[in-house]
Amino acid sequence: MTDQGRSNSTIRERLGLRPVVNVSGTMTSLGASIIVPEAIRAMAEIAPQWVEMDDLQRRASDVIARLTGAEAGFVTACCASAMSLAAAGAITGTRLLAIERLPDRTEGLKTEVIVQMGHMVSYGAPVDQSLRLAGATVVPVGTATGVQDYHIAEAITERTAAALYVVSHHTVQYGLVGLAQFCEICAARGVPVIVDAASEYDLKGFLAAGADIVCYSGHKFLGGPTSGLLAGRKDMVRAAYLQNRGIGRGMKVGKETIAGVMAALEAWETRDHEGIRARERAALELWLETLSNRPGIVPVIEPDPTHNPLDRLTVHVRPESGFSATGFAAALAAGDPPVIVRGHEAELGYIQLDPCNLHPGEAEVVASRLAATLSAPGDPKIAMAKPRSNSARLLRWPD
Repeated sequence: MTDQGRSNSTIRERLGLRPVVNVSGTMTSLGASIIVPEAIRAMAEIAPQWVEMDDLQRRASDVIARLTGAEAGFVTACCASAMSLAAAGAITGTRLLAIERLPDRTEGLKTEVIVQMGHMVSYGAPVDQSLRLAGATVVPVGTATGVQDYHIAEAITERTAAALYVVSHHTVQYGLVGLAQFCEICAARGVPVIVDAASEYDLKGFLAAGADIVCYSGHKFLGGPTSGLLAGRKDMVRAAYLQNRGIGRGMKVGKETIAGVMAALEAWETRDHEGIRARERAALELWLETLSNRPGIVPVIEPDPTHNPLDRLTVHVRPESGFSATGFAAALAAGDPPVIVRGHEAELGYIQLDPCNLHPGEAEVVASRLAATLSAPGDPKIAMAKPRSNSARLLRWPD
């Protein structure tokens, strides 16, 4: 390709990647989020500079503390690594030799981490694996749909290092112990609570509810580079940060990421959240109108299940539409341009459209693709496809 040709092409074109439209949400598999301009500028500015990383993280701690109400914080490689570091810190404290010996040499240490059974979910990998990487022994309590206070209280022993509470749409949304009560039970017995709040808008509520340390995504709703945040009690944050001398070495974060997250956090303070909600609502209304009164299609605008200030369009897909929910998602993804929907519950007969990661003009593109796809179902093997495991495709990578 000539220099002129390269200058007129996009990076996706140069790499041979499809120009997908994301209505799935802040999904890691699609690149997580659109990085805000403030973060991009900060990353570019610091990239050629030498910095003392501990000092940069100290500056990040100040910003994180201000926005979360925490005593301290730092930037991690991702939210999953934040969970591993928090769990490891709860196990070792600031004992440097113990930090070097994790994850397998844990003699004399408290290693058990309590998790409600209905929180033992996957975010692309099992939640409990993030704990086991730290050398923790995971102690599930209750059943998938029922946990009582005594299940948690009686699981606490002299070996208990911490308890993990997961905030996610993937978790069971009923029958479990809520965060405030969970924290009360654990605090009464001197057990610190770690909260996984990867995809949450609320930066202050979890610590205010009694959590000791909280793990956030730095890239999803915040719009920073791929990263995580740990925020909470200074002693627990310090113990987690020291894990960079141990298991955290393989999870290290660069100066560009730290600077980008700091800029994204500061941009969050001045972001026009109401304006963003209004644009998202307009997209939802457009899609609702596009899909209304179509045979076998029942669109409904629904709130986020974990109480984030956003809505999604749930599209119930019935056979008279000419599609299964899985087939409708596949047909949209195979079109031009590809539209990637939220289809992780397609076996229940519906997909969802999330407007939080749209570029200008893409709401209209999605509406056009919805209408065109329903008007021309195409190959019935695709249109009426049934849910199936994606393991075969995974095992073919990179072919």
